[in-house]
Amino acid sequence: MASNNKQASDEEICKAIDEVDVRILGLIGERFELVRRLCGDQLKEIIGQSAVASRRIANLVSDTNAESASGRSAIRPSAIGQAGAAAILRHISATCLQTLKPIRVAFLGPEYSYSHLAATKFFGDAADFVPVASIPAVFDSVTRGDSATGLVPIENSTDGRIVDTLGMFVRTEMKICGEVVLPIHHNLLSRTPRTEITEIHSKPQALSQCRSWLAVNMPSAQLVEVSSTTAAARHAAEQHGVAAVASVEAGRQYDLDVLNANIEDNRNNVTRFAILGREQPIPTGDDKTSLLFQVHHQPGALANAMTIFKDQSLNLTWIESFPAPDTKNEYLFFVELSGHRDNPNVAAAIDQLKSATCRLEVLGSYPRAALE
Repeated sequence: MASNNKQASDEEICKAIDEVDVRILGLIGERFELVRRLCGDQLKEIIGQSAVASRRIANLVSDTNAESASGRSAIRPSAIGQAGAAAILRHISATCLQTLKPIRVAFLGPEYSYSHLAATKFFGDAADFVPVASIPAVFDSVTRGDSATGLVPIENSTDGRIVDTLGMFVRTEMKICGEVVLPIHHNLLSRTPRTEITEIHSKPQALSQCRSWLAVNMPSAQLVEVSSTTAAARHAAEQHGVAAVASVEAGRQYDLDVLNANIEDNRNNVTRFAILGREQPIPTGDDKTSLLFQVHHQPGALANAMTIFKDQSLNLTWIESFPAPDTKNEYLFFVELSGHRDNPNVAAAIDQLKSATCRLEVLGSYPRAALE
């Protein structure tokens, strides 16, 4: 009798769950129609909408005890937590956008690399992701039109600029239409007990970002550089005595144990990625503009150019020098500043830079990435 009552109770609960799921799907349908109205009949600015949606979701889930800064109701604490809420909302958002306009995204592969994680953070997991073998291959895929957009690392808080990416901006015509900031947490992963590990595999940048921890905690293990953190995870799954420095997601894919978590030397280790494409996002009120310029090789030329930003009260958020191709001791400069190219002071600075430089490219204006 108790068994029959239990079965009846389970059936009632399952029926109630089904009813909740029907309501959820109905709400998703309402959301889809709102997204369609927002994007318009032309379905423009899909990449820009991805950026805005990503930041809006981050703001919602980060403020669980009060209304959000925009005055909208924030998500209240729940059993699934902030990370779970963000994952669900990103998937719904990505599915709505992908249904409206399927989008193909090239990234530096393979799957479960940090570039892949950044791509899914920005676009959600519903986009058509295309792993390619190198940073130049990402640029080529977007240039040829094989992919609508691409994602490339541009800067790491520990190792600095990503030379391959800056070099491609110098050599090709490509625009930036978004950015994503990904916290980088490295983990020591293996199926082998830590005391039996003789080799630690990862890509050079990951090993570099954990050098102090590895020197103190794994001094006898040989460090082996491989093509990607995902390849390192695969090696750890296939070979006894091998561990990988990689993401939790890569370890989960290859059924590896987390021997030590968050072994990066810099606890604030983040990598910033640029979203490549042809879109020109409209101003959001919290934007950045990226410029590439070269000044004449003469005294005071760079100082004169930099004074323009000061005169227009523009805050520079990043500046990097890069050797100019086929020259001796001449440099190009990458500059990022707060504001959109349509803002009067930014537009005025760009206009003045035309006469103060011998090369000037506006790489793009785009929404500032949400920090999580």
